[in-house]
Amino acid sequence: MWNEKKQSPPADRGQAVALVFFMLGLGTLLPWNFFITASQYFNERLAGPNVTSNGTSGPTVKDYNYDSWMALLSQLPLLLFTLLNSFLYQWVRERIRVAFSLVVIFLLFSLTAALVHVPMHPDTFFSVTMATIWFINTCGAVLQGSLFGLVGLFPPRYSTLFMSGQALAGIFAAIAMLCSILSNAEKRSAALGYFITPCVATLGTLLCYLLLPHLEFSRFYLNRSQSDKAQQELTDKKLLNSKDLEASGMFIGQSEESQERSSVLAVFKQIWLMALCVTSVFTVTLSVFPVITVRVQTVYKDNAAWDKVFTCVCCFIVFNVMDLAGRSAPSLGQWPSKKSRLFPVVVLSRLIFIPLIMMCNVENSKLTVLFSHDAAFVAILALFSFSNGYLASLCMAYAPQLVRFKDCETAGSLMTFFLVLGLALGASLSFLLGKLV
Repeated sequence: MWNEKKQSPPADRGQAVALVFFMLGLGTLLPWNFFITASQYFNERLAGPNVTSNGTSGPTVKDYNYDSWMALLSQLPLLLFTLLNSFLYQWVRERIRVAFSLVVIFLLFSLTAALVHVPMHPDTFFSVTMATIWFINTCGAVLQGSLFGLVGLFPPRYSTLFMSGQALAGIFAAIAMLCSILSNAEKRSAALGYFITPCVATLGTLLCYLLLPHLEFSRFYLNRSQSDKAQQELTDKKLLNSKDLEASGMFIGQSEESQERSSVLAVFKQIWLMALCVTSVFTVTLSVFPVITVRVQTVYKDNAAWDKVFTCVCCFIVFNVMDLAGRSAPSLGQWPSKKSRLFPVVVLSRLIFIPLIMMCNVENSKLTVLFSHDAAFVAILALFSFSNGYLASLCMAYAPQLVRFKDCETAGSLMTFFLVLGLALGASLSFLLGKLV
């Protein structure tokens, strides 16, 4: 058996494997973050005149609800493939899944970049963009699920690095947008440069993945996984072919151990509160971000330079930086505790952020604007995003602690499903809230 060999892992030279997993984490969430941060570009492209019934160009502008549709069509594939992952992963090898997903994501980003200089009717452009978002996030869902399984073969530190890469994807996209705005290039040229950035980053992610099996440190854990799998298959075969020995008690201990894992329903009964809490956290977040937050305007409209970067800085950079801070905070302290009655109360208290954000200085708002100043919006959004990262991290950390060790994997899978469910519900709710303001 592998464990009897007592081999110690080689050193991760130059932290090469650590850097690879960080880049893989960054690459998994680039599609979502680049499309969400480019909200202003897409809304401007969709603001062209519509064609009237007699075929002439009309002056009216159709409301396409880009931000709501983008959020919904990004999360539905993730929800779908979270449900189907066990079937897909048995049929298709991990190497093919990851490589194919990254190649398709690269091609779709290239298409998006190419369309920057292609004149299109708003209806056509909207249809093409939504189809691109659906397929690019379908590949992103397959990619993310595959890489979560891969990083699970390595020590916990590499899972943390993978998650850190994911958390920084939003900041990376926001900074790329800020650089394109500050470049003083013509709008379409700046947009072209913006969309070329994820093309390069996706190629870098693919190269990192292809490099992984050639690194000594990663080969150690990948080979160990294959050895453990072969050993498990051999043990299962012995169990199936040893019913007579089981009756005499020789394999009873192993049989009971193999049957020790609880059912999905039994695990859910233990973690249902955390599952509902993580659903609530992301439902509240996606209901107003980005559909409402991108419509908040600065009060300093006379300052053209600030007005130009306000959304990028005060919406996307503030949100992503504070969300990252919130995700990191549980390592310093965890409150409320997992069994505290205050925990669901704190989670539900985030509902207050919905009216608070809706009553900021939203463009053409139908509601009373109570928080018109930029500082008020930034303060509300900072608390909103910090609480999102902090409470979501606590939910995901607490759930496995409520079940036995053998049920941790089932608990993690259930929590992932309810997290994605919250994202999808929030994206759906954003349509209604967008109409209210």
